[in-house]
Amino acid sequence: MPFDGLFLYNVCHELNDNLRQGRIEKIYQPAREEIVLIISKPGGKYRLIINANAQNARLHLTGKSAPNPTAPPMFCMLLRKHLEGGKISGFLQSGLDRVLNIQVDCRDELGRPAVKSLICEIMGRHSNIILVSRPDNTILDGIRRYGHAVSRHREVLPGQPYIPPPEPQKVNPLMVSEEDFREAVMNGQLEDNLAVALQKSLDGLSIPTCREIIKLAGLEPNILLNYCGEHELRTLWQTWQPLASDARKQKLQSVLVCNCDGEPVDFFPLPVVKNEKFTYTKARANDTVDAFFSHKIIREIINKQRSQLLSIINKEAKRIQKKLALQRKSVAEAGESDRLRLYGELLTANIYRLERGMQGIELENYHDPEAKTVVIPLDKSLSASENVQSYFKKYNKANKTKKAAGQMARLSEEELQYLDSVKAALEIAENMDDLNEIRQELTKQGYIKKTAVQPGKKREKDTPQKIKPLQYVSGDGFIVLVGKNNRQNDTLTLKTAEDSDIWLHTSKIPGSHVIIRTKGREVPEKTLLEAATLAAYFSRARESTNVPVDYTLRKHVKKPHGAKPGYVIYEKQKTVFVNPQPNAMQQAERE
Repeated sequence: MPFDGLFLYNVCHELNDNLRQGRIEKIYQPAREEIVLIISKPGGKYRLIINANAQNARLHLTGKSAPNPTAPPMFCMLLRKHLEGGKISGFLQSGLDRVLNIQVDCRDELGRPAVKSLICEIMGRHSNIILVSRPDNTILDGIRRYGHAVSRHREVLPGQPYIPPPEPQKVNPLMVSEEDFREAVMNGQLEDNLAVALQKSLDGLSIPTCREIIKLAGLEPNILLNYCGEHELRTLWQTWQPLASDARKQKLQSVLVCNCDGEPVDFFPLPVVKNEKFTYTKARANDTVDAFFSHKIIREIINKQRSQLLSIINKEAKRIQKKLALQRKSVAEAGESDRLRLYGELLTANIYRLERGMQGIELENYHDPEAKTVVIPLDKSLSASENVQSYFKKYNKANKTKKAAGQMARLSEEELQYLDSVKAALEIAENMDDLNEIRQELTKQGYIKKTAVQPGKKREKDTPQKIKPLQYVSGDGFIVLVGKNNRQNDTLTLKTAEDSDIWLHTSKIPGSHVIIRTKGREVPEKTLLEAATLAAYFSRARESTNVPVDYTLRKHVKKPHGAKPGYVIYEKQKTVFVNPQPNAMQQAERE
């Protein structure tokens, strides 16, 4: 949901409680539109993150750290010059505007006392971080500069006066009377949804927040303003009053919403109506927004890395497919080698009938049971023996081309299968460690170029990560291991598994290698089916049903010499058909 004015109101009060009179020790700029202030107070240090990105605009305390560029950007250097060593006198918010003013008492270049304001505008794609000198209200710089060509309202450029964003003509819901509340709401468009009408009339409330207030009031979430009467407005007011009172007393707790896997999916500045599909955690506003965005940023980074690797694979696959088409064409064209050999043999048997200057000859095909005739073109400038030799030379050349092109086509097909297996690994990768393993594999195979070494520096040695396959425990107590990429698959199958273990893999479908650790025991059918459902889930067929899964003893699985990572051949297998299930077994700690 958006980081709305009510949520910023809660964050602002918590920041004043924690950071007022705190000293700014250090300033970092880990991303183009993100600033981190390290603030110290007796008893501890705090990390305040301010982000002006359109999708992730926010301001809150965080316990997470991020890598910083070796050379700080210019805006970061400017903030360090003016704010480092300064003391925060307070965090100010006008009403429920999404603008927070961080007042800092510091000193100027001559050591004289000065006041600077770091103004944080949390407004979606219009977000900004602006350093302003007080009391002359002059902009020193902004993390995003723009002039009147972008905004007719104001310019954000060094030396220009700071002009706040346009104030919305809305009512402050924390200070409004019941009469003014009703009037503000009913002034909306009658055809509007009630949540939209609330958002347009009340300051600091986003549409998701308004929708939750309507649910708390027991009203239909999608009710139109035109259908709201005395009862609805009275109920809405009675629901909002205690929430507004808690907000004014700084007792309003934020709510973090998580899915069944414990992943944050939403957050709100107030209590919400619960849904059994989700879990709800009440916490301080800073903790709530930090938990939500920490997970969101990690997912965005993972998805970005996944997309980059997928782009590399798709590009290589497209190149190989073009090459394979040409190779198959060469094989097809060279497929006439048998006809050339036949011509040579027939000419040899009938060489006495050939004369120089002939352009062709019709001969009986003695290989044909019906002895049909064949018309053979001849080069009139060549003698009989030279025409014979010409056809045998063409036959030998075509035969070699056919074999070479066929071999190259086979290698291209194997390479496409390998890239398809990497795609499957990318689909099931869950974290950066998984993606880094895949990146290292592609680098080792030559699909990704190694970064150039700067002059005077030594190339860092590649340190492969420790292979950590997923580990499960079956209902019968058997340990089941699942590789998540080709490198893990090779290590799991060829080094970890013992000959008596059972090896599983989807039949002719890219996916993970799965090992049942038998320790010499007989594996029950239940465990076998559970492991097969995992093999189906960790494959390209995870969205399918009735997936074929092959299984055999590990000793029947071999890796051909020089084969790509993850590629094996196996024999004496049996096949079961299962439906993919992510929770077929209880997951244990990784080995």
